[in-house]
Amino acid sequence: MVVECPKCKSRLKVADEKIAPGGSKFRCPKCAGVLTVRRPGAPAEKPAKALDKGKVIAAHGDPEVLNRLKSALKATGAEVLSSADGVDMIIKTLRELPHLAVVDVALPKIYGFEVCKRLRARPETKEMKMILISSVYDKKRYRREPVSLYGADAYVDEHAIEDELLKKIESIMETGGVQAPAPSQAARPLPAPGPQPSAAPQALPTGGQAAPGPIPPVVGAAPPISERAVPAAGDATVERARRFVRAMLSDLYLYSAPKVESSIKSNTFREAFAQELKEGLKIYESRIIPEVRSKGDFFNEGIEDFIRTRKKSFGL
Repeated sequence: MVVECPKCKSRLKVADEKIAPGGSKFRCPKCAGVLTVRRPGAPAEKPAKALDKGKVIAAHGDPEVLNRLKSALKATGAEVLSSADGVDMIIKTLRELPHLAVVDVALPKIYGFEVCKRLRARPETKEMKMILISSVYDKKRYRREPVSLYGADAYVDEHAIEDELLKKIESIMETGGVQAPAPSQAARPLPAPGPQPSAAPQALPTGGQAAPGPIPPVVGAAPPISERAVPAAGDATVERARRFVRAMLSDLYLYSAPKVESSIKSNTFREAFAQELKEGLKIYESRIIPEVRSKGDFFNEGIEDFIRTRKKSFGL
């Protein structure tokens, strides 16, 4: 069937068998706008529940920073929900539907930038305002804006929460703007909740062709999971070490996303960022005491986990 993009009015061809019984969402290859395609005669989609203006959510992996966020957000007058990892944050957000989310970019379990992308793609939360909290592990490195906020409306550096967070909230509430995703060269369906089919459907410009479907270490590679010593759960010193690595990698992704993505797809991430990883390791060893580092190779484990999860998100 042929449908029209409501944003740019481009005509797109979609194969009937690619449309789910309840409808499927596709992204326009020209303007990156999202459109919902339903089979002829299919019932209309139920309207999404409204976001709760009386609730906000703060998600951060560091308990001290989470408390700082909660204290700052109390000034909004809304009920402040909180979460310490990406999975819990998504669950609470979809259940409570707060109108604002403040998200640590280096969240455990699911990185904050991935949380923002997922929530922005959901009909229930696509209008939610989102602010990333950037954890720059080396403040001397970055003197520019991130290349992308991955669906978030703004970002605040961790050290500037008290000075800037409420100002950023006021600004995005006044403008109502949401950062638009970068246009894609090929239309692609948005992920739906639950298990996904192995071959993703494609929306095509009329008359077009279908687009394709979806490391030597700098330092010693992490040993196989079966050979690792597993630290006791709840070890705050170990979580601090792991958080450092997540912060380092999330900074690389915020400021060098195209290079990160291309190097991961070509299995050259460690080579492409050899200097950055070497410098990161040096800072890691200066901040994480030997007794903690002896509990596991958290630096390389974090890198391997980052590469693995990014590959999964690319469909590799």
